[in-house]
Amino acid sequence: MSGAPVADAVLARVGPRVATLGQAGKVVGLGTILVGDDPASAHYVARKHETCQRYGIASVDIRIPTGADQDDLLEAIDQLNGDPAVDGFLVQNPVPPGFDYAQALARVSPAKDVDGLHPVNLGYLALGEPGHPRPCTPLGIRAMLAHYQVPVAGRSVVVVGRGPTLGRPLALLLSLKEPGANAAVTVVHTGVKDWAEHTRRADIVVGAAGVPNMITPDVVAPGSCVVGGGMTWEGRRALSDVDERCAEVAAWVTPRLGGVGVTTVAMLLDNTVAAAEASLGLRPGPGLIL
Repeated sequence: MSGAPVADAVLARVGPRVATLGQAGKVVGLGTILVGDDPASAHYVARKHETCQRYGIASVDIRIPTGADQDDLLEAIDQLNGDPAVDGFLVQNPVPPGFDYAQALARVSPAKDVDGLHPVNLGYLALGEPGHPRPCTPLGIRAMLAHYQVPVAGRSVVVVGRGPTLGRPLALLLSLKEPGANAAVTVVHTGVKDWAEHTRRADIVVGAAGVPNMITPDVVAPGSCVVGGGMTWEGRRALSDVDERCAEVAAWVTPRLGGVGVTTVAMLLDNTVAAAEASLGLRPGPGLIL
């Protein structure tokens, strides 16, 4: 399951909406705050800005050196919160030791939280309330399942990992009574004894733990769908939670490269355009293509 055609379908909606906003005198703007010099984080941020440029979205790139402190980070957040040219922004995670990401995230205006991770927006997700930003990687995974026509409604989904950026919000998203969701979702993790007993019975398994090659062929069912959501860097090499050999057993498998990551960036831009539309009192553009 390549992420490229899924991202292309999302971005095909982004371009015309950016143009429509431009006709109304609104230039869509995305901001990023990168703390420190982590190469993987810098790579992700650069890719986001490159994609913005391709689709006519203005971008603001704030870099905070490792030698700075939490107050410098909060000041940058306040700057983007108050900038009318920035419709949405994010603080690239992880941040270096000595910085408090949770405090920083809570400082972001919920309306500009295009990562969809602010406690207010996660609360709306838990309530199933539409019209608020939702986390990009879970949205990308749901779009991927829809694009490849993987049955989800009423099926058994096991999410391996409980982190606040992927595992938990994905479990909430796929359990909602909405198109592309409405599944029976189980969340397991390394603290669950014999967690593989759950994955072997699942129709869909999502690796969301950030443990390289954790999901192996022997822990998934024949004909199942296996999605690698978690990613770990080993030097310059990106490693998925899903062992590529799962393709020998499963009917659908995401690749190590070019899978969920590209859909995440597409959903970030989709969220940013939706924030720009909301700032003008407009209804968001067409929803997820199912």
